[in-house]
Formats: sequence, C-alpha cells, structure tokens
Amino acid sequence: MIEVLLVQASLSRLASRTGVRPAAATLLAVALAAVTLGPAASPAAAATIPAGAGSYTDSRPAGTQGPTTNTGAPVTPKVTAAARNNPVPTNDWWSSLAFQRYGDNPYSTPMYGHPLTYQAKASGLEVGYPTTPAIVGDGRQYEYAHKADLTVGLTGLNSPDTKADAWSDWTVTPYWADGSRTFRATIGHGMPFVYAKGSGGDARITTASTPTVFANQGNVVGITVAGHHYALFAPTGSNWNISGTTITAGLGSKDYFSLAVLPSTDALATYRKYAYSFVTGSKVAWQTTGGNVRATYTLTTEAREGTERGTLQALYRHQWLHTSDALTPYTYVSPRGTMKVRESASFTTSQKSQGVVPALPVSSGVDKTRLTGYLNEVANASDPFSGARDTYWTGKALGKLAQLVPIADQIGQTAVRDKLLGLMKGRMQEWFTAGGASEFSYDKDWKTLTGYPASYGSDTELNDHHFHYSYYVYAAAIVAQYDQAWAADSAWGTMVKHLIRDTANPSRTDSAYPFLRGFDIYAGHSWASGHQGFAAGNNQESSSESINLSAGLVLWGSAMGDNSLRDLGSYLLTIESEAITQYWFDANEQVFPSSFRHDTVGMVWGSGGAYATWWTANPEEIHGINVLPVTGGSLHLAREKAAIKRNLAEMVRENGGPAQEWRDLLWEFEALADPAAAKSKWDGANGNYTPEEGESKAHTYHWVNTLNAVGAPDMTITGDIPTSAVFSKNGTRTYTAHNHGSTARTVTFSDGKTLSVPARSQAVSTGPGGSTPDPDPDPGTPSTGNTFRLKTGGVLTTATTDPAGADTIASADGVNRDGTPYRPTVYEIKKVNGKVSSGAATAFRLRVDAGTKVGLAPQVRVSYDLTGDGTFDRTETFRYFATDPVNGWEEYTQAVGAQATTGSLGELKNGTVRLEIWNALGNGTSQVQTGTDAAVLRIPYQ
Repeated sequence: MIEVLLVQASLSRLASRTGVRPAAATLLAVALAAVTLGPAASPAAAATIPAGAGSYTDSRPAGTQGPTTNTGAPVTPKVTAAARNNPVPTNDWWSSLAFQRYGDNPYSTPMYGHPLTYQAKASGLEVGYPTTPAIVGDGRQYEYAHKADLTVGLTGLNSPDTKADAWSDWTVTPYWADGSRTFRATIGHGMPFVYAKGSGGDARITTASTPTVFANQGNVVGITVAGHHYALFAPTGSNWNISGTTITAGLGSKDYFSLAVLPSTDALATYRKYAYSFVTGSKVAWQTTGGNVRATYTLTTEAREGTERGTLQALYRHQWLHTSDALTPYTYVSPRGTMKVRESASFTTSQKSQGVVPALPVSSGVDKTRLTGYLNEVANASDPFSGARDTYWTGKALGKLAQLVPIADQIGQTAVRDKLLGLMKGRMQEWFTAGGASEFSYDKDWKTLTGYPASYGSDTELNDHHFHYSYYVYAAAIVAQYDQAWAADSAWGTMVKHLIRDTANPSRTDSAYPFLRGFDIYAGHSWASGHQGFAAGNNQESSSESINLSAGLVLWGSAMGDNSLRDLGSYLLTIESEAITQYWFDANEQVFPSSFRHDTVGMVWGSGGAYATWWTANPEEIHGINVLPVTGGSLHLAREKAAIKRNLAEMVRENGGPAQEWRDLLWEFEALADPAAAKSKWDGANGNYTPEEGESKAHTYHWVNTLNAVGAPDMTITGDIPTSAVFSKNGTRTYTAHNHGSTARTVTFSDGKTLSVPARSQAVSTGPGGSTPDPDPDPGTPSTGNTFRLKTGGVLTTATTDPAGADTIASADGVNRDGTPYRPTVYEIKKVNGKVSSGAATAFRLRVDAGTKVGLAPQVRVSYDLTGDGTFDRTETFRYFATDPVNGWEEYTQAVGAQATTGSLGELKNGTVRLEIWNALGNGTSQVQTGTDAAVLRIPYQ
C-alpha cells in the first residue's frame, strides 16, 4: 500500500520542498527513521573519459554510492548470462526482476502488466487479474492490488532466484533455474497470455482456491478462480490433470505451454486460436509529420504448433481512443480504465502533435519596463542558483534561467539575455567537466550516467534521471538556439547527448545505454523508480518533469538540426500528454473508480493512483507537482480546459481556500484555460509573493499577461513543425512558430493559415485563419469553404449572418448511450463538392451547457455521404464531453479524440455532410449553441 511505501522517500526531498505541513512531515520523518542507507562503497581509482570539451568519470567520486540494496549493499543487474551485455531498461514496470532492492527478495515485487499482474517466487510466476478497486489511505488512493489467482511453473521447481533473461519494448522474460529444472515465462503489457517454456518437470498450475472447470478438452482446460476465467493450453497430445488446487500436464518431448485470462467463458475458442502463437518480442515505430504523430505497436511471434502467427492485444484507453483499427467486443478491467482487445499482432495510433515553443509570442499584454525589472531581479541576484548543489536543484535553477532567455530577447534586453546565457553555460560546464565539486560518472554495470552530488535516490536507486536531466537538456537547447558553437559535439554537445542517451536513448543497439530507459512505451508514460521495489509496482509523481525532457528534445533537435531527436521528443510528448490527460487528470472521468473521491492524482502507481506526493499532503503541491515546470512545452495541458477548471476547483476545496505557497504555478496552470481569471489573481497579489523554486516573477508575469492578451492555447489547430502553437481569444487566433533553421520557411497550420518565419526567429500573426466561407444560407445549393456553422433548424451553412441561438439536446433517459446516437439533434448540408485535403482532419467547435444538471455528456458523430445517394460512406464518432453542473457555456471540440471511425474519406460529389449531437449519459436535457463562430464544423476538404 502506498502509505507504507512512502518510507522509501529521501529525507533531503522532504526538507527541500516548501510547504511541508508539520503533521505530514512528522509522519514521514518517523517512517524514514527506520531506513538505513548503509556505508558507502569504496570506489576504484577513477579514469576521466573525454566528451567533446567536457568529460565524465568511469568510477564514482570518493564517499558516494551507486545502486544498492535497501541495506546499502552494492547491487548489480540480476540478469542471465545471455542478457549480461544488454543494457537493462531500469525504471520500467518489471525492473524489480533485475534490481534486487530488498536483499531478502531475490525474485521480484508485484509487476503490473495489465490486465494481468505478476510476482516471481521460488516455484514460478504468480498471476492475478485484479478487477475490484480498494480505496485506502483515508480515501486518498485507489489500487487494484496484485493478488495471485494462480501460480505457473514446473513440478518441483524451487529456484533460489529469478533473473531477467530477455526483454523488448514492453515484454520481458523472467528465468528460473534450480539445478534440475529451468523455466521461462514471457509476459507483457496488454498481453492476456503467459507464454511458458520449461525443462526438467511437468507443467504445473497451482490455483489460490479450488477452481471451477467450465471446459475440459484434454490439452485445453477452462477454469474459474476467484471469479476470473482462465484457459490453460498444453501441447497437443498432453492432458491437464486436476487435483484440488494443483493442475499438471506432461510436456513429453515438448517444452512449451501457455495460459490466458479470458474476458468471458465464451471467448475460449477465440483465445485457443492464438494459444500456440508465442510472443517473442515487441517494438514500436513512430513517425512525426505535418503536425501528426503516428505510432505502430507490433508483437513478433513464433508458431509453436500449427501456422498461426497472430495474437490478441489489450489496448489501454490512451491507445484505443486514437486508433481506427478494428477492435473486438472483448474488454478487461484495469487501473487505467477499460482495456479493449484487438485481434492482430499490431495496431496503429494517430494523434495531433503537441507543439513546443521557446517562449509565448510577443503581445501587447506585457509592460516592457515592468518585465525588465523582474528580469534584472533574477539576472543580478547574488546567487541565481539559490545554493543548488545536486543534480535536481541545479537543474531547477537552470530551468528557471532558461525560461527567461527568450523573454529577454523578445523585449530587446540583449544584455540580460546574454548574462543569463553566460550563467547557464558556466554552471553546465562545471557539471560537464570531471574532477570538480560536481560531475557525472558512468556505471558500466548498470549502463547509466549519474550526476554527483546526487539526490532523491538518483544514485542508489537510479530514480528520477529523466526528471533531473530534463532541465539540463532544455537549458542546453535554449543555449543552442543562440550559440550553436557551444552546443557542437566538439564543445559541450557530446555531454548533452550523453544525458539524452541515459534518459531517452532512441537506439536499441547502443551498448552503452538502454533504449528509452524511463519511458514505458505501451503504458504511454515514464516511471520514476529505478528498482520498482514496491508492492504497488512502479510510480511516477511529476509527469510534467517527464514532459519537460520531451520538450527539451524537441527544442534541442530543432536547434541542432537533428530531426530524429526532434521527432522523438514530439512522439514522447504527444503520447505522454494523452496518458497524463487520462491517468493523472481523468479528464473524461472514465478512469478513476467511482468510489475514489478525487478529480486528480499526484502520483500514478502500477496498481492505481494516489492523491499524494512523496513529501507532503498539501493540496497545492499535489495539484502543482504535475504542472511544474511551466514552459513552452506545457501548452499540451490546455487540451482539456474543463479538466483544468475542475482540477483547480478541487485544489481550493481541499486547501480550504486559494493557493498561497505555489500560487504562481497554479495561476499559470489556470491561464491555460481561463487567462482572465489567472490575470485577476496575479493583479491581486501585486507581486507580493514568493515564487516557487523553479519559477520567477518575470516568467509568471509574462506567461499570465501574454495569455490574457492572445487567449488560451487553441489545441484544435496544429502547425506542420513541432515548434509552433495557436492561441484564441474572442474569435481571433494568434499563430506563432519558431524557425531554428538557417533559412526562412513557411509554416502551414491545419486550418489553412500560413506563417512566414525568418531564419532563427519566432514569428507571430493574428487572424481568423483557414478558409473564409462565403455566405450561403441555402443548404440545398453548393457551398464555398470548408467551415460550416450550426444553424437552428438542423442546417449546416457557410453563412455568417444568422443570429445566435441554441438548440436542445435530448436526454439520454438515464441509459448509457456512449457511441450510439439516441434522439440526436441533427445538422446537415447537401450538394457538397470537394477533394480531400491531405493531412487535414474533421474538426468542430461547439458550445454546450447542461445548466445545473449533473452527469450529462453530449457526444458528436460526423458522417459523410460522398455521392448523396443516402448511404454514409464514412462516420467519425468522437468521445463524449462531460459537462459540469454550472450554468455557462463550455467548449467541446474534436480534441477529445475519436472513439470510432468507419469507412474512408473520398471525393465529395453532390455529397451530404451530417453532424449529430446527443447526450451519451445522464437524465436531462442540455443545449448546444448555434449561429456563432463557436458553433462550427470544419471538414477536411478543399
């Protein structure tokens, strides 16, 4: 349970954060007093390895530690001889197989693959399928804790340990050996199967209670244990023998068998089809083009019997929301909401990329004199680094300065800009040079680069490298924007690349660092713990610091002309953004159990989530830890503006009033949804507050006042380069893009707007954007333009002269209508001609209101009848939008994501376009606005 696991936090983190409430601090201090770190290992004489102008060591500084057990004993990766030369991807969902954090547990802690959970023990692999959440910790956490339904192994197996034998992007194969028997079991995210291989004994399944047998076909048996259905598959010619809670099968000359958790007993035939198609690996491939990120997830298989090479995969919510691939009706329960099953060895997701800009655009909302004063406060401080010594707090200070460099440049304060750049360069060069008070050291056993002085277990537990190093990569990217010579490989760029390779290595063949150390490709987000030594699995608290690394990659790759790193950053940011939206903020209110009373979590665990942080129970930090640092990479949070408002409302309730300690962070967060409200709070404080440690008054002033001037980020529009963004206020859009290249370029936005951007510059333009529709009030005649307003009376029109109005959306009558139109309000236009616009997608912007009614959720489907023959050739159903029980319009856009798509787009020839909106949930009517710029459908046609 998470409250018990908090003893693993470090005392330094407890002391160094602001706002630790006495009760919480006392509780954690008592727990931490029981933890001993033990003596430091004696390092060998260090050698210095050159890296451009910088260097690092191959041995730790005197008096420091590397990876250890909880008692302080040095530990090396627990892997088989076959895997010894392969860099171990620590910070994964299964890392406890390789990192023996607890000296008395040579097997593993619970591992959460979803839908199945696992734990290694001497006799084999425990397998569970938790389906009922527990609410613990005074209601502050929910968990689907591992509980073994059965254990899979071999008769007589009694291994002294379990090692990692092989791994791929999201699968792993643990290995057991006891001198007489060997056993392997391949498991993975989204895999309902366990694929087993063994020698020296019969296949053995031990159930937690006497099973109910619902099918017995000799070598295929269906059993129910603890209400969960499993299928057991032995080789053809074998038979399962059931005796109480022990089930065995002789393997004969074969060495394989498998089992699967079934979504229902009638799924046995489907799952049997793939029982002998053994998964041997997993791999993701991504592509970032034209403002879109596509990712294909593929399992490799081998047929142990027959010729079948397909398989079944359970997709997480953040995946099935963004795929148009066919899915089966089968589903599973998980801590991340419903998982949906695909019958194939691969699937593809497609999402709009999330833009990153070095700074918000120039605007009229900023007073240059006032901003200059705030900038000078930082640049002329006696210690701009606030006494920082370790990697984390040095990084935070670098991040604070990095945000101010392009702001100073914007307002012509080049002397301040250059002073800030000099401070950043000097401190990074200290860290990037071995032999001083701060340096980086490479561990050849763990294939990792650790900065010393270390903090928060970045040395002993390999924690948080992606958090710490994100600030260095981001700061280096800002330096590179102004000084490419400093960032060259021959200068300091090689050390920057070492930090990137340690945390987000794009190479699977690099022998020095693992592939994407901390990013869990299938889960869609990073993990913070290097050892995963908890009953609740792995965890991540500050998802926003993980995003900071991805944003840094976008900017570094752009500045250095490294498009592969730029696109990696765009992929990681876009995927993790959706995971954060769903699993930290529960933006669609479809993930957290109904019994969990919070609207957000500070920490995601393998088993669930917690309204908590590692160091305090203060609501301001719980809500703010997944916001900091606020940068041009934070704009993705604006996709779900209603969730931001709900999040902040909860913070005020839990806090007993407005924020006091991290108020600047939360103002900046609010500005992404409601800039005017954030500016009101900023104005009310009148500069009389203490900034959060990574923030400054200069940055907060610029952020809040710029967004108040240009509007909140408009996430419905994307540019065709990752370093672009759009903002919207009162129907006017502000477009911005930064061109890091040496020649001018034109950036094209998805609404048709183009922006000419000079070399090594940021450009800004305002306007309505896209095609300007000609008036055409008659829905029966051809229309010009691809943007249509909703008009009362069921009409889609390009006219802009109709009066504003509102139509009623019928009640769902208390029945779940998700995905199926029920008494929809329909808008239609006929005789439409157009050719598909490459790279464009259906978009809509609607204002909806449920008044004070609770639990309503309008949903949209857009359909295309390409020839007007009455048959709709293409339908796109979007996720529903959960309205709040407060009077006032809320914005519903296609940014919620597609739920289901059928058919294909093609040329429209006298075609028909239809928009349907209905209430997917609830028992009451709501309204949709008509006749305004906030009631439009844009189709992907020229």
